[in-house]
Amino acid sequence: MPEAIIVDTTTAPRALNIVGEQVTVLVSGAQTGSYEIFHQAGPEGSGPPPHSHPWDEAFYVIRGEIAFGHEDRDLVAGPGTLVHLPAGTTHWFRFGAGGGEMISMTSREGASHMFTDFDREISPEKPDLGKLIELGRPYGLAVAVPAS
Repeated sequence: MPEAIIVDTTTAPRALNIVGEQVTVLVSGAQTGSYEIFHQAGPEGSGPPPHSHPWDEAFYVIRGEIAFGHEDRDLVAGPGTLVHLPAGTTHWFRFGAGGGEMISMTSREGASHMFTDFDREISPEKPDLGKLIELGRPYGLAVAVPAS
């Protein structure tokens, strides 16, 4: 029988700095055998460029307002709002005024490894989009680069 997983403020790993956003891996796919859960907090304006990946992702907003875009639809989510995005959906989000926090969950392992690579290899002060794309590619990340 698998072990129970309990994470609290004394056992949570350090937050990863992903281009200015703080992402804490609360539970990895290696621990659960499938899904992953994260705590995400970011200052106003932070968030990823439009992208897609091969796992479902759900976000539950716990503080602040967070703008989400997926495919050609946009919405602003406040505390208590759940946003679920199927695998392969192009999406983005931006933390609103005063920043925000959310809990996110993926349908399979992968994001925790990718976030660890981003934290280790990409400067939060001067993020390199090309490096992010390169590091994300093995995990199935596709970034929608704007036309120049």
